[in-house]
Order: sequence, then structure tokens, then C-alpha cells
Amino acid sequence: MKFRFRRQGNDPHREKIKQDLFAFNKTVEHGFPNQPSALAYDPKLQLMAFGTKSGAIKIYGAPGVEMTGLHKDTAAVTQIHFLYGQGRILSLLDDNTIHLWEIVQRENRSHLVEVHSFSLPGRPGIESTSATRVTVMLLKLSCDLLALGTEGGGVHFLELPTLTLLNKSLFQDEIMQSVPEEYKCGKSLGPVESLQEHPQDSDKILIGYSRGLVVLWDLNSRHVDNLFLGKQQLESLVWERSGNSFVSSHSDGGYMVWAVSSSNPCTRDPISSTVPYGPFPCKAVNKILWRTTESGSPLVLFSGGMPRASYGDRHCLTILQDSSHVTLDFTSRVIDFFTIHCTDKDKEFDDPSALVVLLEEELVVIDLQMAGWPTVPAPYLAPLHSSAITCSCHISNVPPKLWERVISAGQQQCPLQNYENWPICGGKNLTLDPKQKELLLTGHEDGTVRFWDASGVSLKPLYKLSTANIFQTDCDHNDSLTQAGEEEWPPFRKVGCFDPYSDDPRLAIQKISVCKYSGKLVVAGTAGQVIVLVLSDEKSDHMIDVATVDLLQDREGFTWKGHDRLPPRSGSVVFAPGFQPVVLVQCMPPAAVTAVTLHAEWNLIAFGTSHGFGLFDYHRRSFVFFHRCTLHPNDSLAMEGPLSRVKSLKKSLRQSFRRIRKSRVSGKKRAVVNSPTSKVRDEAIVQEHDAEVAPVQRRIEPRSADDSLSGVVRCLCFADTFLRDGTHHGPTMWAGTNSGSVYAYALDVPSQEKFSEQSVEALLGKEIQLMHRAPVVSIAVLDGRGNPLPEPYEVSRDLAKAPDMQGSHSVLIASEEQFKVFTLPKVSAKTKFKLTAHEGCRVRKVALSNFTSVSSEDYSENALVCLTNLGDIHVFSVPALRPQTRYDCIRKEDISGIASCVFTKTGQGLYLISPSEYERFSLSARVITEPLCRVDVERPHDLSAHRMGGLLGFSSTEASRQTAGGEEHLQHEQALWPVESRPPACLTEEIDPAEPAVYLMWRSMLDIV
Repeated sequence: MKFRFRRQGNDPHREKIKQDLFAFNKTVEHGFPNQPSALAYDPKLQLMAFGTKSGAIKIYGAPGVEMTGLHKDTAAVTQIHFLYGQGRILSLLDDNTIHLWEIVQRENRSHLVEVHSFSLPGRPGIESTSATRVTVMLLKLSCDLLALGTEGGGVHFLELPTLTLLNKSLFQDEIMQSVPEEYKCGKSLGPVESLQEHPQDSDKILIGYSRGLVVLWDLNSRHVDNLFLGKQQLESLVWERSGNSFVSSHSDGGYMVWAVSSSNPCTRDPISSTVPYGPFPCKAVNKILWRTTESGSPLVLFSGGMPRASYGDRHCLTILQDSSHVTLDFTSRVIDFFTIHCTDKDKEFDDPSALVVLLEEELVVIDLQMAGWPTVPAPYLAPLHSSAITCSCHISNVPPKLWERVISAGQQQCPLQNYENWPICGGKNLTLDPKQKELLLTGHEDGTVRFWDASGVSLKPLYKLSTANIFQTDCDHNDSLTQAGEEEWPPFRKVGCFDPYSDDPRLAIQKISVCKYSGKLVVAGTAGQVIVLVLSDEKSDHMIDVATVDLLQDREGFTWKGHDRLPPRSGSVVFAPGFQPVVLVQCMPPAAVTAVTLHAEWNLIAFGTSHGFGLFDYHRRSFVFFHRCTLHPNDSLAMEGPLSRVKSLKKSLRQSFRRIRKSRVSGKKRAVVNSPTSKVRDEAIVQEHDAEVAPVQRRIEPRSADDSLSGVVRCLCFADTFLRDGTHHGPTMWAGTNSGSVYAYALDVPSQEKFSEQSVEALLGKEIQLMHRAPVVSIAVLDGRGNPLPEPYEVSRDLAKAPDMQGSHSVLIASEEQFKVFTLPKVSAKTKFKLTAHEGCRVRKVALSNFTSVSSEDYSENALVCLTNLGDIHVFSVPALRPQTRYDCIRKEDISGIASCVFTKTGQGLYLISPSEYERFSLSARVITEPLCRVDVERPHDLSAHRMGGLLGFSSTEASRQTAGGEEHLQHEQALWPVESRPPACLTEEIDPAEPAVYLMWRSMLDIV
């Protein structure tokens, strides 16, 4: 007996199994980077790079080719530049530091690593710290020199790739010696605004100062070749391909073309000066590009320049060529843009093929070769937040038929959605095609549901469903106003899909439920609307059946103070192929729907709000006879609605004092009034002690029964299980509320042949009241083996094993404070785990996932995965509820990230790290979705390899070949080794110079000798 309560040690065999099942990895970020601040492109490697305000650098190539680097300091990236064809990136941060990054190969895949950094020193006694702040960087095409323009007007030069400051700095006083006296006027030239390398003579650079002066400087002779005396404040410069002229853009909304001639060293007037949107005052043209074309007229592209009074708040980019004039009108600020064009020096023309525009909230690509300059759909970097995300739903192992039908519906929405024309296609995606397809459904504030391909690294848009056309809103009126405005000058064209404004906040989607086998979909919104949709391959014109349910029933004394319901559209509505609505269920009062579930095999949907829940037969278009009101007499907040700002200060203070008073009193058991139905109190059930000594537990105070919003329905589920007795199983429905109440209903569902003849009936079978009245987060029924029940149609279509109906079923109820398993049908407590008492946290998200062993595909376990309010994830065995592992996942301060988390059935998860980005993570050691890509580069000096080589004892040239993935013959490698350290001929077959460890050992042997 004395060993009975000894704590058991860890079982090594079990620990090995857990290592094969569970492993935490944050794998990839889906969506559009939050707050982008810089853009770069490498035309040789065909790679694009973003810099963000949080200090991240992200590289993109072909779909699946993604790399991310993060600066040590969370300073904003203000500029980034590729070293042409070398797989290197220079970044400038707003703390005035410059960083060099390299793409290196590790384990046959590419990574982005920082190899060097530099900070520009000041001139003691002459320049202040702000004067040495870098305003612009010019990377010479030869990639051996970096020019830095500063706020003080100086230009400094660094040797690349070592970032060594050269003694060649150019200061304003040296330039001012060549400036005519009448231009000086005792004024400074201002900061350096632009640096541009001469396209035909690499020894010359164009220097543009803020005041308007432009200088052509010869680097070798340190001499001013040409002066261009501009009078307008300068914004940017760009060369014409031949080098005979350049274009400058200015703060007055205009641009000028200047001729470069050796016979005229001082030019006072440009060839031409244009203010495209004048004559009234215009905003600055921030950046301009001038691209020559074989067809004749150059292509001029610039951002800004809008008339200040009428369109000063627009975010625009203009494209001009001959008589063609388009003003691209975006909904977010233009960060930067570039063209994809011919960079071969032997060619005469630029001939741009595409324009890539980085906006604050999305990426837009324009095809410059097709008539009308249409947009090119992006296979990645989709703006998930085109309308704010309000909910999400993940579907694993999507059936091929459903997948093909969704893709077909999406292609009919966007016939030009062809990703083969995507121009940024560098690198090679090494990931294998996924074995199964995955869908991510996101509900949005504007009433849309978007379907995304979540099978791989790139989150691709497939299809968009809109529910706004079911209701009478102001959308049509707004569209007509927009179309009328498009005919005015400037010739605006709305581009991009980011639209942060919702026509009606009541349209927002709150809950989504899908049956992937039958093509049925249920979406529920903020104004109590529950819509049943069916997937159709044909266009349809039909009326929508509307059913209204009053969840308050006969309750008196309650007055709804919130928003009104959305009025449904009368008459027939035309619906495109895809998911088409067939029934609209309207809850009254029109509070936000808090829970919804679908059972397509029984033709039933269940829905809940803050007032109660109901059950609807969408086949017969009728309510099952019960509607349960869960409203407590003191639930006044439940009558105000989510869009109401009405708060009762008196009630808030009263509740605070009640909680303080109760916390001083020792916790006592509450007396619960017996229900006429079979009601179970789990606090009255005494569970046997485990073999281990129980750890110290925190005390949990019971919650008040009259807390506000106690009637909110948190979860709903259907299950075929034992509820009436232990010998007859049948359909059941379960509902959990915010006050810790669980209602279980036995359903009488007719057979498939009698659906039209008989109606579904429901009878309250059990009612459970959790002791501490903690909100019920999830309910799941387990079969006789402790496995979750299969989804509808899985068994009937031989897609899953039939559940065990011989053994005793159980129900797993997860509240915010604990997990508890009850046996069925007696509803007696079987096992529990008090998470709040043990860990001091509260449950926010729960899911049952299947984990397959990395050692054997035949071995798998079901586990309960839970995310807490502290951002950590716990994994428990099912049904024993033994803790398996714990991981820190989300910062506890990131409340929106925790609230947005969704788990998959294969042990992965997604959560929003910003309004536009999902972070994907994996809890499974086997199922991991992460970027595996390779970018092959050749560079003359490899800093990352040089550092490795210094440690390992071999030359940077050899390390460069390793890092860049190059393979050379052994004889050539030996020729690169120092003569005194070459291995004798007898060992050349045994030593592989591509293995640093072997070479290090050989060098060590030489040192010993």
C-alpha cells in the first residue's frame, strides 16, 4: 500500500511514440505581408522581395518559392536592392543601418541569412547625425560598388560585398564649386533624392538634389560632366535607355525631359515639361519610369500627380503611351512599383511586359502587352483582408468531385484566372504535390465567403460566394454612382480587390458549416440570418424560401434594442453556378448567430444565438417543434446586440461588487432545482482518485448564474449515439451555453424514403449543468473505442470505418476551465482534467485531431488539441485526457490571433498574425506544410561561405560552390587548395573536397605534422 500513491516515472517507450507523433513547427505565412515598406526585383533570377515595417524581408518567385528573413532589430525596412543575379539583397532600415543578405543552401534547400551589416559614421564637427541619414541607395550593375545619398547632401561609397567605406565621399561643397553663382542664392542643395547609374557608361552617375539640381558625376575623374539647373523640388529620376536623356519628376505634379550633351555642360531648361493633371495645383509625382518600346512612343508610368483639390486623397498610378491614358485607382497607398522589361544591353528597346505595383494592402500586376492593360491574377500574396475576416473554417481531405466543382465555379466567375502568365517565376519549388486537397473558407464583413486552396505553401483563391444579393441593401446604388464617375477626367480605372468598407455591417459572416460529401453549405451572419446553400453547376433563377423563428417564445419583459433584420429580396433572384441559397432562416430577435452545425444526411441544421437555439428541417422547409430559449432574466446585454454601444454603468458596478463579495465567501455547493427531465449535476459525481498524487490546484470561483450573456449558445453538434437507453442508438443533438449548461435532444429522423412524408421530432433527453458554470466551448461524442464519430455520409459511402456501436459511448464536454468525459446514456463522469486549476489558463479553441506516426503510416492516435487564452497549445489523449505535450504558439497579448485560430483534422492550425496574414503551424511530426525551394546562384565572393570557411579552414571560393549548389570535378577543386595543403595523389579518391569536415580533418593532420 505504501507504493500506491507514488508518482510514476516517464515510460521511455511512450516518450518515443510521442516524439514520433507530436512536433511543433511554425511553417509558413499565408496571405499578404502586413505593412510592406519596400520592394525590389532581380530580373536575372526573376525573384521579387518585400521589406516590411516590422523588419522582415520576404522573397517570392514561382508559386511555392518563398523565403523569409528577419532583422535582429524590429526597425522598418525603407529600401531593398538585389545584387543582380547573385542571390544577395541589401536592406536599409530606418535606424540608418545597412544589411547584406544571402540566399544559401542547407540540406538541399534555400534559406535567406544575414551575413553583414554597416552603419554610416558621421563627420565629427561638420555633420549632424541627421545629415548622415541615408535617403537613397544606388547599387551599380557590376555589383561592386554601393552609393549612398544622405540628408546632408553627401554621397558616400561602399565596396561590395564587404560593405567597406571607401575614401571617395562626395560632399555638396565640392559640387557647389561648379554651380553658377546665380543658382546658388546662398541656399543648400538639400538632401540627395535620387541616384541613377548611366545606362551606357557605368563610371557615371546621375545625382539629383531636393532643390532641383541634377548633376552627372564622373566617378573616375571626380568631375562634374553636366549640370541641370532644375527649379522645381525634385522627387525622382530615371534614365532613358540610350543615355541621351533622362526624366525628372517633381513636387508640383509634373515631369521634365532633359537632354544630355557633352557640348552643353550646363543645361538650364528641359526639352519638355508636362503637368499631366494641371493646370490646377497637383500633388507630387513620387516616382516615374520611362520605358522605350519597339512600337514607337515610350511608355511613361508615374505614381501621384493627382489634382490636389479634387482627387488629392486618391492613390493612383498613371500609364501613358500615345493617346492611351489610364489612371489606375487603388484603394490603398502605393509603396513602390517596377516594370519587367528587357535588360539585355545589346537590345535597343526596353519593351516592358508587365507592371508590378506594391500597395499598402495588396499586390497588383498589370499586363503591358495586352490591349487595355488588364490585371494579371496572382497565384499567391492574395489580400485575405480585402474585406475584414470575421470567421474561418478548414476542410481536410476534400473529395475530388467537390474540388473540381468549386474550381469550375471559380473559373466561371473569373474566366481569365490563368496563373501560367505569372511573370515572377524564379527558383524551383521542391515540394511534392499534396496527397490530399484542403480548403480554407473565410467569412468576411461584406457578407462574402471565400474559398482558398490551402493544400500547399501558396494560398490560392478559388471561388467567392456573396450573400448580399439575397437581401435589399444599398450596394446597387453605390455601384451606379461609381460607374457614372468613371466617365469623368482623369480616366480612372478601379484596380485591385482590397475594399475595407462594408455596405452593411449586418451582412458579416459569423459561422460556417460545410458537408463536403453532399455539397451543402450553411453560413450565418450578424443579423440572425442562417442561409442554407447547395452547390450547383448551372445558372439558376429562383425565389428563396424564408422561415422566421422567434427564439424568445413567450418571454415577457425583453425588448430588443439592437439592429433590425436584413430585409430579404422579394421575387426571384439570378444566381451564377456555384453555391446557391435555397432557404433563409431568420432568427428573431436578429442577434448575431453564435453557433451553427449541419447534418446533410438528416437534412437538419441547428443554430444558436445569445437568446436560444433552434433546429430546422431544410428538406421540408419546417422547424422541428422546439426552439429553446436560453435567456436568463438578467441578460439585459443580450438584448442590445453586438452593434449597439449602449452600456449600463449601474449594472456593471453592481456585478463587480457581487463578484468581490462572492470571492470573500468560501465556495459552497449550489442547490439546483430539479428539472422534470433527466437532469445531471456533474458536481455531485465523485470520481475515484488516480494512482498519482494530484498536483496543487488553483481554486476556481463559481460563476454567477445571472452573469450577462449567460444564455449565449457556444456550440452545437449532431451525433448518432445512445441517449435514451444503452441498447438503442439514434440521432441526437447537443447544445452548450455560456452558463455551463448542456442540452441533449433525442431526434426521431425518418428514413431517406420518408423524408417528404414524416417530420423530424425532438425530445429533451438530458440536461447537464457544469459545477462552475464555465462556458461550454465544445461537445463531441466518442464511440465504444474512444474514437470520434465519422462525418455524415462517410460510413454510407465506405469512406470511413463504421463506429463501434457495441461498447459504451461517451461524450466529451470541453468548457473554458476543464475537459470532462461522461458515459452514455447514464451521463456519469468517467474522467476529467481541470485545465484552469492546473495551468491557470482558460480554454479558447478545441478540436479533435488525428496524428499519424512519422515512423509508421499505419499507426495513428486521436488527440484533443486545445488553445488557451495564454496562447499555448495543449495536447491530450482521448478519451483518457492524459496530457501529452504543450507548446507556446501565440503571444498572450495577441487576442485577435487567439480568437482567429482554427485547427485541422490532421494536426495543423492557422491563426491571423495580422489582418492580412495567416500563420500556419503544425503539431504533427508527420504532416508539415512548409516551403521547400531552391534558387541556384553564382557569385564571385560568398560572405556566408567565407565565414564558414574561416571556421572550417577552407577557402571562400570552395564554400561558395557548396553554398550556391555548384558541383565541380575533384581535380578542379584540388587546384583551388593551397599547394602545401593539397592531399597526395594516393588519397585523392578518399577525400571529397565538397565535405568540409573531411577537409578540416586533413588540414588538422597537416598542422600536426
